[in-house]
Amino acid sequence: MGKHRKLGRPTDQRVAMLRNMTASLIDNGRIKTTETRAKEVRQTVDKMITLGKKGDLHSRRQALAYIYDKNVVNKLFEDVAPKYEDRNGGYTRILKLGPRRGDNAEMVIIELV
Repeated sequence: MGKHRKLGRPTDQRVAMLRNMTASLIDNGRIKTTETRAKEVRQTVDKMITLGKKGDLHSRRQALAYIYDKNVVNKLFEDVAPKYEDRNGGYTRILKLGPRRGDNAEMVIIELV
């Protein structure tokens, strides 16, 4: 597997943050975050949409093991994943916004294509 970024956080906080950002992106369709966080979230969102495209019970349970909100998982399997049936990956787009004023971190919008 590829090298994962640590994002300056302990493992439990990092995993929780990525889970929440993944759920927010699936629920809202787009979120504003830093570039490195967006690149990490892109991997997990692509995996979740691939599970949604499979659509079987095992895939649903795997998604529920990662995303704790049942409503978000239902939206993933019923609304989001069917839109990408003919697409083989690349479900997200990252748009650069420029540096953040406080610490000059590169800000982006990550959205579902």
